[in-house]
Amino acid sequence: MGEPILLIGGFRALLMQGLHPRAMRGVLQNSSLMDPNEAWSRFVRTTEFVRVRTYGTREEVERAGRRVRKIHATLSACDPDTGERFHLDDPDALRWVHAGEVDSYLSVARRGGVKLTDAEADTFVAEWRRAAEVVGLDPASVPGTVGELHDYIEGERPGLRFVPEAAHPLRLSLNAPLPLLLTPLKPVVPGVTLLAFATLPRWARRLYGLPATPVGDLWATATLKALHTGLGLVPAQVRYSPAARLARRLMAA
Repeated sequence: MGEPILLIGGFRALLMQGLHPRAMRGVLQNSSLMDPNEAWSRFVRTTEFVRVRTYGTREEVERAGRRVRKIHATLSACDPDTGERFHLDDPDALRWVHAGEVDSYLSVARRGGVKLTDAEADTFVAEWRRAAEVVGLDPASVPGTVGELHDYIEGERPGLRFVPEAAHPLRLSLNAPLPLLLTPLKPVVPGVTLLAFATLPRWARRLYGLPATPVGDLWATATLKALHTGLGLVPAQVRYSPAARLARRLMAA
């Protein structure tokens, strides 16, 4: 999780989440995700939760988890297709968000050249069951191996689509809502967004209305490998400095 290349995995996870109608509508109807004046602060809160969940003490993780579970249980959204209201702690939506996140980190890491054996990849998926528990899911209800993860995603595909009321992330990245201090880095965001899209499975790219060819797969893998190799040449004290952490937040935004 400390590999800088996983910034791309974080954004890929958001793109995977965006293909689940209820998960996406829950976000759209209860947050300021699309509000340029509020999007950055919401992003910072989200990345802070991921940081605490990954590296925090048990006490810190439990506190963050209680807060998230309370928010999810309190808020609701409407499914315009059925007229039904649902709470944001809907297990099916939470399970999809969890699986998309785990699959994204693992896929980007392995394609970028992070050395993981098949057994280590299975361990990674199994360890992430604890993260599912933090947001209120039964850990036994989420995939515990790479094979189970792939089977789950394939089984969910018939119900996935890009809801029409959501702004297309690629178009949104052309005018990314960044704080004034970070505006000089705005030209970087569309490229990062495009790379994240290219790392998606072909069926997911098609749901977003984007080209899905083997050429795109090859470009994404070659770019990830180049980035991972280049970042590996940067001294650790520079890669993990406060300035670098800020840049990583920007890229993930």
